[in-house]
Amino acid sequence: MKPATAAKKLGVYLEATPEEFRAGVVSRDELNELQANPPEWLRELRRNGPHPKQLIAQKLGISTSGLARAGITEALTTDQINAIKDENPDWLVRERETYQEFRAEEARLKEKARLDEE
Repeated sequence: MKPATAAKKLGVYLEATPEEFRAGVVSRDELNELQANPPEWLRELRRNGPHPKQLIAQKLGISTSGLARAGITEALTTDQINAIKDENPDWLVRERETYQEFRAEEARLKEKARLDEE
């Protein structure tokens, strides 16, 4: 598979991976090995980042669209994410509320669809 696909499956920011990872092709066996026995570079990326947008959004409790609305377009480190959480800016509070409303509506619609099937 392409390195971008493997990085996504590993939950890491592709541009922060070693050059040999980005330049090659990752087999299913290699991916399984990286997941089962992550090398130090992978453990370090997972621990400290920089992290991909999906993971940043997850750690902040918002959507990736919320990140874009906030103007966050770059990968962030764990320390940067924690600083945002500690600061708890107005935009983060709003985006968390919006995301929770979206999730609640999604759950309501899913339950309605389930009941309609019965």
